[in-house]
Amino acid sequence: MLLATLLALAAFLFSLAAVRGVMVLLVRQAILDHPNERSSHSVPTPRGGGIGLLAAVLAGGLVLIGLGQAPRGLDAILILALALALLSWIDDRRGLSPLARFPVQVAAVIAGLFTFAAPPLVLGQAATGFDWVLAGIFWLWFVNLFNFMDGIDGIAGVETAAIALGAALIAILAGSSDGVMPLAMILMASAIGFLVWNWAPARIFLGDVGSIPLGFLQGWLLLKLAAGGAWAAALILPAAYLGDATLTLLRRLIRGEKIWQAHRSHFYQRAVQNGLDHAQVSLRFLIANLILIALAVLSLVHAWIALALAALTVAGLLVNLARAKAGP
Repeated sequence: MLLATLLALAAFLFSLAAVRGVMVLLVRQAILDHPNERSSHSVPTPRGGGIGLLAAVLAGGLVLIGLGQAPRGLDAILILALALALLSWIDDRRGLSPLARFPVQVAAVIAGLFTFAAPPLVLGQAATGFDWVLAGIFWLWFVNLFNFMDGIDGIAGVETAAIALGAALIAILAGSSDGVMPLAMILMASAIGFLVWNWAPARIFLGDVGSIPLGFLQGWLLLKLAAGGAWAAALILPAAYLGDATLTLLRRLIRGEKIWQAHRSHFYQRAVQNGLDHAQVSLRFLIANLILIALAVLSLVHAWIALALAALTVAGLLVNLARAKAGP
């Protein structure tokens, strides 16, 4: 625990400084996200803060590997995350079609599944071969939905810190010795360091260079929890993002919209359009996530009760976002 705490503190300071340094470089190079009709911001803002955040996670991960305290397969996962970050940086700068991005994401997920010794998603009490397919679909969807949900100040940092904190708690309480806890602590602290600069009004955005590999890393952590038996917790911790992104996707499919095109119809985006500011929406996600963390802990002893309460929590969040109006 002491080592994890020290590494988390170092990761926070590293991320805080690295994101600031990246912000200065992006401004000098005029690499800015300019507002358009689909934006939720109104002024040009540097985009690429994920570079600093990922640098902190990478440094912490390398320390864990060097000390022999890393989860099995972390070296491969970091390499895959870096490959996704490079592709996403090109996408940020030049724009890539879904046909160019998606196959690489699929390949990264498939390669990542080879880091597991057993199926990382358990159906009931007995693992089956179908678990590999479910794990891959979940992971691939989470990579993309994390990118979709990164649309307002603070929300990605809040979600990353909350999922990582929850993963660390579950690893501790479940007695995991697979190195999940220190890595989760590093990820949480790195996200908080980024959040200092990204909280509303944001001075820098994460960018696809951050959101895609972050979704990949968090998906892997969640599947590590599932592989250790905490499958319900692995579903509960990201439930706020899963609920918003999945229901929005289904709604767009029913309407016959092109789901690969950018839009502003997520619940959190509609709340901003209805007059809430970015901080108000992100704080709502923070509150929901704190409840979900508590329910993830409950799931270790009462899985189905916790899952039902998590569904109610997410439903309450989404209804609140849909009905929320700015005050007078």
